[in-house]
Amino acid sequence: MTLFFYRHKLPVDVLFACCEQQHKNSHKKVMAADNKKDNKKKYSGDAYSMDGVTISFDNTRTYINLTLEPKAFSKEVDVKEVREALSQGETKQLYVSEKALKSACDTANHYFKTDDDTVVSERIGERKNAEVEFRVPEDGMRANLVLTTPYGGKFPSLDAVLSLAAKKKIKRGLSTKIIKQMLIEAKQAPAGTIIEETVAKGLPARNGKNSKFVPLVPNALERVLRPQTGSGERVDMRNLGEVICVKINTPVLRRTAPTQGRSGFDVKGNRIDAVAGEWVDFKMGGGTVVSDGDANLLMSAISGMPKYKDQTMTVDDTFICSGVNVGSGHVNYEGAVLVNGDVTEKMEIKASGDVTINGFVESAYIESGGDIIITEGAMGKVNDTQGDFQCKLVAAGSIHVQHGQGIDVQCNGDITVGRQLAYSRLRCAGAVIVGQIDKPMGNLFACEIVGQARVEAGTLGAVSGSTLKVDFSPGFNLLLERKDSLDELLKQLRENNLKHKEKISLIKSKKVPRELQNKVAEALELVNNENALLEWLENKSNIVKMAKESYQTDIKLIANKRLYPGVSAKLNNRSWRSEREFERVKVHYDSHEWHYDPIV
Repeated sequence: MTLFFYRHKLPVDVLFACCEQQHKNSHKKVMAADNKKDNKKKYSGDAYSMDGVTISFDNTRTYINLTLEPKAFSKEVDVKEVREALSQGETKQLYVSEKALKSACDTANHYFKTDDDTVVSERIGERKNAEVEFRVPEDGMRANLVLTTPYGGKFPSLDAVLSLAAKKKIKRGLSTKIIKQMLIEAKQAPAGTIIEETVAKGLPARNGKNSKFVPLVPNALERVLRPQTGSGERVDMRNLGEVICVKINTPVLRRTAPTQGRSGFDVKGNRIDAVAGEWVDFKMGGGTVVSDGDANLLMSAISGMPKYKDQTMTVDDTFICSGVNVGSGHVNYEGAVLVNGDVTEKMEIKASGDVTINGFVESAYIESGGDIIITEGAMGKVNDTQGDFQCKLVAAGSIHVQHGQGIDVQCNGDITVGRQLAYSRLRCAGAVIVGQIDKPMGNLFACEIVGQARVEAGTLGAVSGSTLKVDFSPGFNLLLERKDSLDELLKQLRENNLKHKEKISLIKSKKVPRELQNKVAEALELVNNENALLEWLENKSNIVKMAKESYQTDIKLIANKRLYPGVSAKLNNRSWRSEREFERVKVHYDSHEWHYDPIV
C-alpha cells in the first residue's frame, strides 16, 4: 500500500516519484525536505507523513483515501491546498468528490478546535472508467449516445458500445461512423467531459397523399402571364395562344387517386404504418358535371370559359364580341366576357366572371367578378383638379394589362403589367409586378400605390424625379384592428369562462337535487361549448398574429435595374424616401424600420 502525507505547498512531483518507487520496493525509504522552516516530512515504508494529513491509494490503486489526525495538526487543514495537491501527479486524472473532501476537512477542523483526537477517514475519490449510455425518446425515432470520458480509467471499445446498443435493442439506423468519431473525440477531451450525439435514426412513415386535382385547361390569366414562344427563344407578348373557350362535354379537370404512403420504422426495428391518403370530392363550380364514364373526370356542362381557383373548376357562360363601342353598346353579363377587339372611350363592361379583352382599352369602365385581362394597353385621361380617372378597372380577382397610363386600378389580387405603367393609381390586396413574372424588368413611375405585398419592376421611378408613392398601411391596419377586436373578445370570454368554471366546480362539489340535475347538465354543456369557442378564437388570434408578422416580411420594393430619387415607401408612421439613385436594390421593412440592400 502506498501512502503519502503532506502539509502546505507539498513537492508533489517528488512525492509521487517516491510513491512509485515504494510501490516497486516496499522496503526502500526516501527522505524529502519541505521549504518551510522546521517542517520535516519523511517517507517511512509506504507512507509520506506531515502534520496529520494522509492521502493514500488502496491496494488496487482505484480509490483515493483521506486520513486526518487532528492531534497532529499545527493549524486547520486547508481544503484548497488539499485540492491543489490532488490536481498534480497521478491523482489529477481521477475523480474527486468535492462534497466528501469538504466534509472530511470540516469535520477534522472541528475536532482540532475542540481538542478531539478522533481520526477522520474518508474515501474522497476514485478511478472511473468511461460511462456509456443510450437514450431513446418515447417515440423511438432516434437514439442518442451519451459518453462521459473516464477519470484515469478505461475507454470503451467500439465492440463494447455496439454490444450495449444490442442490449438496448437498438437495431436499425445505427451509425458506426458517428460512434467511432465520438470515441476519437473522447480520447482528446478532459476527464469527465460529456459528449452526446444522435447515433441512430428511425425512418418516419410517409403518409399517403389525398387525391389531387389536375386542370386540363389553363386559366386565361395563366396564359397571359406565360406567353407563347416561337421558333426562337424570344418571347412574343402579343402571341398569347388560342383563346381558352371550351365546348360542351370537354374534359376540364381530372382527379388523381390517393397514394398509400410508405411505412417506416423506429430504432428498435418496430414497423410504423403509414396512413393512406383519402379520396377528395370534387368542388364543382357552375357549368361542370362529373363524367358518366369516369368518376374522376369533370366535364364542361356548357360551352364557355373555364377557370380553376381554390380547387374549384368553373365554366362560365361566355359572351363573345368583336369590340365594345358606341355601336355595340355597354356590356352587362352574368358570366364571362371575351372581347376580341378594343373597348372605346366612355364604354362600360360589367361581368360576374372574368373579362378578357384582346385589344386596347381607352377611358372605359371595366368591372369583373373574377380577373380582368387586357392583352394590349389601357389609357385614360386624368382630371388634375378633381383627381378623377376616366379609365377604371375594378376586379374581385387579379388584373393584368400589357401597359398602362392614366388608369385607376382596384382589385383583391395581384396587379401585373407587361411593360410599363405610369401616372396611375393602384389599390390591391396583393403584389404589383411590372415585367415578365419570373424576372420583372419593366418600368413603374409617377404612380400612387396602396398594396399589401411586394412592388417589383426593373426600374422604379424616373430620371426626371417624378414621385412614386407606395403605402402599405391600410392592409396592415386592417390586421391590427382585427387582432385588437379578437384580443378584446378573448379577454371577455376568458373572464366569463373562468367564472363559469368556478360555478360549475362549486355545483359539482355539492349534492344536486334530482329535479335540478337536467339544469346542471345543460349548464355543463354550455360551458363545454364556451370552451370550444374559446379555443377557436385563440386559434384565429394566433393566425392573425402570424399574418401580421408575415405582412411586415412580405412588403418591399424591388428594383431589378435601377431606383431613382423620389420613390417612397410607407407603413403608418415609418417612411422611407430615396434621395439618390440606386443600382439593383431591395427596400424592405424589418425591426420597425425601413432598410435598403443591394441585390446580389
